Amino acid sequence: MPHNGRVPQNAVTPARRVAVLGAGSWGTTFSKILADGGADVAIWARRSELAREITQSHRNSDYLPGINLPRNLWATSRLPEALDGAEQVYLSVPSQSLRENLRIVRDLIPQSAIVVSLMKGVEKGTGARMSEVIRQELGFGPERVAVASGPNLALEIAKEQPTAAVISSEEIETATTVAMTATNPYFRSFVNTDVIGTEFGGVLKNLVAVAIGIVDGVGYGENTKASIITRGLAEMTDFAVAYGAKAETLAGLAGLGDLIATCESSLSRNNTAGRLLGQGYSYSEVIAQMNQTAEGLSSVAPVLELALAKGVQMPIVSQVAEVLAGTLAPRDIAPHLTTDELPQGE
Repeated sequence: MPHNGRVPQNAVTPARRVAVLGAGSWGTTFSKILADGGADVAIWARRSELAREITQSHRNSDYLPGINLPRNLWATSRLPEALDGAEQVYLSVPSQSLRENLRIVRDLIPQSAIVVSLMKGVEKGTGARMSEVIRQELGFGPERVAVASGPNLALEIAKEQPTAAVISSEEIETATTVAMTATNPYFRSFVNTDVIGTEFGGVLKNLVAVAIGIVDGVGYGENTKASIITRGLAEMTDFAVAYGAKAETLAGLAGLGDLIATCESSLSRNNTAGRLLGQGYSYSEVIAQMNQTAEGLSSVAPVLELALAKGVQMPIVSQVAEVLAGTLAPRDIAPHLTTDELPQGE
């Protein structure tokens, strides 16, 4: 199957009954994608009042104000009810709480269900990708796990602005089954089998987006941002390839596509977090101001540990870590785009 390959027509039957765990902006938006593709979608919301609003008013005013949700989408605060009969289970919870959540739901997930990660983070302490945490905690083989990634800013998609994503699984049939379920007139899913590259693309672009936000907050212009995006993509690719990814995956939707969207949009939580840092707010102050998780902030330390283990140089991400720690002034991040050695090529 070619990189970001098209889904074969009529290859499989898409799932009719799916569950999405997590009713934040991305979980709700992906639920809308699935429902608009024809599936019966149950969302698990931690708060019962939010579940009632989604089911009764077809709105999620906390995270997607002004968006009408499909009638074939409903919510519950009861996990057994959400997971009952689900053919596919989509996970949209903060990456650092995934393992804890899986231990709660492992006995509730139907035996034949495919589990799909919508998350873009790596676990602190272990450095595990989200698909690895899923397989460890649920004991699933690769044929039952998939990941979704791409240039996917939730509010734009909720407004049905056309976009695309990558569904990746080590088993192409699994990726295809999920991709057909996650396709509708405004959202197109492509498939590949490079789970490592697809996941790391989604993780690493968040770190570059934080850097872009920082220089934006400082007041630097487009040349600075273009330099960071370009060098950031090189860092992303070097890192992912060192861990077994295909370089072309990072040049596709899950890498470059996601990087552009996240770095260039004020809708990006990671860009917003970086901009606040660039304006002089401390790490703790930024966390206090954010009403949603900016995965890039929690991924910096584990990514740098993984980079060190493979001997990969990541100067931009290293400087983001210094800004977070308060040891580098935000205005000083731009002059340090490379190591002190004479740079070779681009």
